[in-house]
Amino acid sequence: MAQKEKIKKALFDSNPWWRQKLEINYKDREIYKKLQKYVEAKQIIALTGLRRVGKTTIMLKIVKEKIDSGFAPDNIVYFIFDNFRDLDISELVEVYFKEYEKNIGDSKYLFLFDEIQKVNNWEEQVKRLYDLHANLKIILSGSESLFIRKKSKESLAGRMFEFKIESLSFREFLSFKGLNFKPIGLYEKELSKAFEDFIVSGGFPELVDMKDKDFIKTYIKETVVEKVLFRDIPLIFPIRDVSILESIFKIISGSPGQIIEINKLASEVGLSRRVVSLYIGYLENSFLIKKIFNFSKNQRKTAKKLKKYYPTIPALGFIYGNEDVKPKIFENTIVLQTGANFFWRDAYKNEVDIVLDEGKIIPVEVKYGEIKDIRGLLRFMDLFNIKKGFVISREQEKKQTYNGKEISIIPAWKWLLER
Repeated sequence: MAQKEKIKKALFDSNPWWRQKLEINYKDREIYKKLQKYVEAKQIIALTGLRRVGKTTIMLKIVKEKIDSGFAPDNIVYFIFDNFRDLDISELVEVYFKEYEKNIGDSKYLFLFDEIQKVNNWEEQVKRLYDLHANLKIILSGSESLFIRKKSKESLAGRMFEFKIESLSFREFLSFKGLNFKPIGLYEKELSKAFEDFIVSGGFPELVDMKDKDFIKTYIKETVVEKVLFRDIPLIFPIRDVSILESIFKIISGSPGQIIEINKLASEVGLSRRVVSLYIGYLENSFLIKKIFNFSKNQRKTAKKLKKYYPTIPALGFIYGNEDVKPKIFENTIVLQTGANFFWRDAYKNEVDIVLDEGKIIPVEVKYGEIKDIRGLLRFMDLFNIKKGFVISREQEKKQTYNGKEISIIPAWKWLLER
C-alpha cells in the first residue's frame, strides 16, 4: 500500500467522530482541571508519561469537550505515529486537507499527535506548523519527556506547555472504583484493604478492578515495561545492549530505594561509568525510574550528594524482588504518591525516607512493620529545627512528643486522602 493510502486509512480509522457521535469511557483525573484552561490558548499542549497511564484518554476527553461546545468534528484530527516514524508531519497535514477538501486558512483546526517522539526531527516540524498557522491548535503526547533534548527546549521555548500524566493517585483509584468512603473514620478496614489493592494495581487505570495478580504482573511486564525497554527506548536513544539496560532496571526494581553508586553498578554490569549513567538517564526520561536527592538547604550540595532510585511502578517489586520486598514496595508507593524529591542521610547513616519541601520542610519516615527506631527522624528535626514530623504506617495511628517535637503516626491510606 502506498504511503498516501496508508495515511488516509489511518486517518479514517483514528477519527470515528467524523462519521458518528463520539462516546468515551472517561473518569475524572486531577490533572485534567490543570490543563483544561490551556486548551483555548495558542500554545501547544504536551502530555507526557509512562505507557498506559491514560494520555490518549485525556486527549479524547479534550476532543469530546470541543465537539460538545460546537467545534466542527471533522476539523479535529487525531493521529498516532506508532507505525509512521518516517512520516513528515507536513505530508500528513497535506493529505488531510486535500482528501477531505479543507482549506487550511478558512477555519480553526485541532490536531492531536500521539506518540510524537517517534517522529524524526519532530521538534522542527511541529514548530513550523505552529509558527505558520495561527488557527491550528496542536496537542502532543509522548512516552518520554519531550523537553529532555536541547533541541526541544530551543525550538519550542515559549510555544509548549508540558503536563506529566502520572499513574492514578490513591484518591483517583477509589473514584475509578466508584468508592466513596466518607466519613473516612467509619471505613478504616475497607480503606486499608483498598490501599493494598491499589499497590498491586500499579495505579494503571485498566487494572483498577482486576483481581487476578498473575494477570496484573503479565500486563505490567508485557504491555508497559518490555515495550518501553525493548521498543521505545532503542528507537530514541543509542543503546548498545538492551539486555544490560534491562539488567540495570531489574536491579533498581528488585530493591526500590537503593542508593546507587554508579562505579559499583558499572563494574557489576560490565560497562563504563559514562554508559551506565546514560542508561540510567534513558530509564528516567522514559518514566520507568525516579531519582530522589539527599536533602540539603544548599542546592549545589544536594545535586552532588547521594541519590536514591525507585521504579515508577512499585508493583514491579513483586516481579523482580525477593520475598521480603513488601516493606520496600510500601515505601516506594509513598515516595511516588507524595511526589517526593528528597530523602536525607548524614555521614553517620541517620536517615529519613522522605523530605517534602512544600514551602515548609516536612520529614516523613515510612514504617511497614513495627515502629521501633525513629532516631533518624528526630536527628533531622533537631538539625533543621523542625517541630513536626510524620511516620507513615500500615495501620497504626497516634501522636507522640519527644523533647517538644510532635511525631504523628498515621496509616498510609489516611495520610494520602487527607493531604
